[in-house]
Amino acid sequence: MDTESWKFLRSVCILSFLLGSCFVYQSLRVVVAQEDTKPAVTLQVNASNGAGRLIPETLFGIFFEEINHAGAGGLWAELVSNRGFEAGGQNTPSNIWPWSIVGDHSSIYVATDRSSCFERNKIALRMDVLCDSNGCPSGGVGVYNPGYWGMNIEEGKKYKVALYVRSTGDIDLSVSLTSSNGSLTLASEKIIASTSDVSKWTKKEVLLEAKGTDHGARLQLTTTKKGSIWIDQVSAMPVDTYKGHGFRNDLYQMMADIKPRFIRFPGGCFVEGEWLSNAFRWKETVGPWEERPGHFGDVWKYWTDDGLGHFEFFQLAEDIGAAPIWVFNNGISHNDEVETASIMPFVQEALDGIEFARGDANSTWGSVRAAMGRQEPFELKYVAIGNEDCGKTYYRGNYIVFYDAIKKAYPDIKIISNCDGSSRPLDHPADYYDFHIYTSASNLFSMYHQFDRTSRKGPKAFVSEYAVTGKDAGKGSLLAALAEAAFLIGLEKNSDIVEMASYAPLFVNTNDRRWNPDAIVFNSSHLYGTPSYWVQRFFAESSGSTLLASTLKGNSSSSLVASAISFKTNGQDYVRIKAVNFGATSVNVKVLVTGLDPNVMKVSGSNKTVLTSANVMDENSFAQPEKVAPHESLLEMAEEDLTVVLPPHSFSSFDLLKETAKIRMTVSDSSSTV
Repeated sequence: MDTESWKFLRSVCILSFLLGSCFVYQSLRVVVAQEDTKPAVTLQVNASNGAGRLIPETLFGIFFEEINHAGAGGLWAELVSNRGFEAGGQNTPSNIWPWSIVGDHSSIYVATDRSSCFERNKIALRMDVLCDSNGCPSGGVGVYNPGYWGMNIEEGKKYKVALYVRSTGDIDLSVSLTSSNGSLTLASEKIIASTSDVSKWTKKEVLLEAKGTDHGARLQLTTTKKGSIWIDQVSAMPVDTYKGHGFRNDLYQMMADIKPRFIRFPGGCFVEGEWLSNAFRWKETVGPWEERPGHFGDVWKYWTDDGLGHFEFFQLAEDIGAAPIWVFNNGISHNDEVETASIMPFVQEALDGIEFARGDANSTWGSVRAAMGRQEPFELKYVAIGNEDCGKTYYRGNYIVFYDAIKKAYPDIKIISNCDGSSRPLDHPADYYDFHIYTSASNLFSMYHQFDRTSRKGPKAFVSEYAVTGKDAGKGSLLAALAEAAFLIGLEKNSDIVEMASYAPLFVNTNDRRWNPDAIVFNSSHLYGTPSYWVQRFFAESSGSTLLASTLKGNSSSSLVASAISFKTNGQDYVRIKAVNFGATSVNVKVLVTGLDPNVMKVSGSNKTVLTSANVMDENSFAQPEKVAPHESLLEMAEEDLTVVLPPHSFSSFDLLKETAKIRMTVSDSSSTV
């Protein structure tokens, strides 16, 4: 063979080798790709009749605490902050913040005194007008209140302003809603009265209709008439509140969309107080709003006028369709305690509070409720004795006295101990024990199994406060929400022992963050849900549904948590599968629904909902309120085969419609489809 022929043959061999290698490589790529599309995990769901277990009707609810200005300056729609001038204390002169003067000190002087007509809140504001119509500024002088970091005044909306006035002479008082600096008047009405009309304390009301919008507006009381005017108990409320009950519409709706089955109120630490002198006492929060003294919540460090009081909480529970759970003080605060031998006044206060809610309209405290416009009793089946004070010196002794007295008077009421009974039996009687957990994302995710081995004997569990906190949570991260979702799936699966659960805290006014994170963030005019809020929405249908047995098998299952329920809505039956992928890679899951007679019933795709984001630490904000929010789309199935992809760091739900299968029947050699 000559040299040229050898070179040609060698080139052909090399080319053949390269082409063959390329073919083998491509073939391997195809095989790998095919393997990648195969489900890494199988979720088997038993949907046969009678195989499931009913989930308690009360499983998922909400916990309202007066923290972060959740009520005062939040859910309670009152626009005026410190409406009775009591926040500065009962001594005079006192600080009237956030009230300020309109004008200067040469034209007006203000001070507080104890001349109010209300015995429980004696502080009133005296306004000495030193100028007259010739010397006062054209807009007059007086005082203004910016509310809670600005009042949300909207064009076309109406606002009811009420106040008590007294004067030594005639009055000509302008009641106005203005822009934040007072330069633009949004609405204004006059109160004109003679000396004889206002020589004693008199209630005056005006209805203002806004001619413009300002999210940081203020209320002004001004005059150009020289003399002294006393003012007290100033209120400004939007006419448009939920059912006219005083609740801010948008915040109420965010709560309602969770579909809570219970509401725990009025708080945890808020009920205790740093000191008992500042604890929440329900009797001071009922009756006409102007007669309520208000109090300083020394745990979260702000004053509340207590317009959102004992009556309003029960009204809220009824409006939202949730069972009320009343938490009352048991004679223990963060720093002081009442000895068991002296606890009876606190016990009687609790019994009176129950009578207020449940008593006949002719009973002592039922008549107070009736005088507030509610003849028929409220529903009250659950009470909690104290909060987070298990282990305190007098806790057990006090608890037993409360327990015995309440059970004697109201045997049907379920009583909640705030000692944890999940790992060891309680040493006192209870219908429920309270379980609180605030921890890191990884810890809470692993607590999916928290109640797997808890004894099924004795009281049921109430997980009344849970959340991811710390650096994992930020102000409400996707990471925190995913861990919480896994934890809730664990509670759902253990709902034979866990009967109630609620996230905490529910609300935060962004101007006063006392705690991070929170479910719903708001200011005077806007709001958004954190990822943790959206997680709760995924469980809206769980309470009262049927838990189906489900099993995860395969690779990657250590970072996955899943459950399945069946429920009915709008006359149709569904299977809902919820799955958390806590890992950093997507996972293919094949769903096998067994237990259905294929000749009678089948499941078909309906909807899928996915909560995820580009970064696990992503948060929502006023600028991007739905950066991390669920996205819904149609779910399609190929006959009985359902293979779904769980994106990395995601929470997904898949709704499968249970429907009648088409059965082919043969009749007289002809076929028909039923």
